[in-house]
Amino acid sequence: MRSIALSVCVLWLLGQGVPAFGQESAKAGGKSSCVVCHLEAGEELAVPVEGMKHDVHARQGLSCADCHGGDPTVGFEDPDLAMDPAKGYIGAPSRNQIPQFCARCHSDPNYMRRFNPRVATDQYDRYKTSVHGKLLAKGETRVATCVDCHGVHGIRDARDSRSSVYPLNIPQTCGKCHADPDYMKDFGIPTDQVAQYRQSVHGVALLKKGDTAAPACNDCHGNHGATPPGAPSIAYICGQCHLNNSELFLKSPHRAAFEELDLPECETCHGNHDVQPPHDDMLGIGEQSVCVECHEEDSRGYQVAAVMSEQIERLKKKISVADSLVTRAERAGMEVSEAKFHIKDARDALIKTRTIIHSLSDEQTKSTAGKGMTFAEQALEMGQAALAELSFRRRGLAFSVVFILVLAAGLYLKIKVVDQEHPLKDLS
Repeated sequence: MRSIALSVCVLWLLGQGVPAFGQESAKAGGKSSCVVCHLEAGEELAVPVEGMKHDVHARQGLSCADCHGGDPTVGFEDPDLAMDPAKGYIGAPSRNQIPQFCARCHSDPNYMRRFNPRVATDQYDRYKTSVHGKLLAKGETRVATCVDCHGVHGIRDARDSRSSVYPLNIPQTCGKCHADPDYMKDFGIPTDQVAQYRQSVHGVALLKKGDTAAPACNDCHGNHGATPPGAPSIAYICGQCHLNNSELFLKSPHRAAFEELDLPECETCHGNHDVQPPHDDMLGIGEQSVCVECHEEDSRGYQVAAVMSEQIERLKKKISVADSLVTRAERAGMEVSEAKFHIKDARDALIKTRTIIHSLSDEQTKSTAGKGMTFAEQALEMGQAALAELSFRRRGLAFSVVFILVLAAGLYLKIKVVDQEHPLKDLS
């Protein structure tokens, strides 16, 4: 009984060390009149209190007064005392005050280090450079502020999967405004971005496969400093993930041509919000080629596109033939591990060839594809050798079986002759 009583006491003491929302710090003492009054009022006034039960700020011990000011310890008898401006009461900020309202804490490194020593404190400065921030400074209050993305009461840590700014939820959060035609009609921008993104290779990876490494809106446009990327900067944005492709493009003849024509770099061939999985038919001079949209038949670019496409198709065909032979040999029980390694190397070379095309160099494409062809040829030769060895073994086995059968038949006949010449006597 003593051990049970002691356990209960320990649990009670631990519970006292984690204050529920609505209790002020020990320094302030007592409960919060904000919470009590709002709960008693019910309906809309109680919603903030319910939300704050899961709020990241409340979990760190912050109270209503830390944001809204006032003195919640004196408002039980007269709420006006708690909401006295002389006691620092601010109340609910207007929309154009919200960024600065939040920045009182979030732009103070010394204050924020109390909760997270690595947390950024430049969000407000970045916001002022964003399209949202610039329009807000001009008096346009329909743009997004902190609360439109993060929420108001009930804000969760960005790493929490229930947060409105968790990677899987960002497209929906941005889409609250950007996918609403009525809301966006005065801003003159499309509202189909989210619908396109959901069907894109990035959207499928993030929203259907749950791959949080896939880019969402903020990975390309930025978070607090959100702005549409300009045409010359798109390769750098895509290059955050597609580094090799970006570096090759920036050294290619396309870069100068695209800059001269003011064309967005990666987007011109791949699209932006509706990026689809790339395929080999995009290259070359076929019906699905993007090259022929700009390059005429007698142009150098047209010829280069044809050569690069041919190199990829030849390598794919060689790999397919080699893989088929090696697989046949493997299924027949032959040792083909080295040949399979060569096929893997050939496939790696195919991937590199598909990347090197961003250099727009037929020579580099031939060189890279040529290495893959060498590996594929080696695998093909090994596969052919394995099948030849298999055929030899089968012929040897057939000869051995026939020889053994003939030998067995001869022995059988010999035994019969011996039995006839020397019959066994009846021992009974």
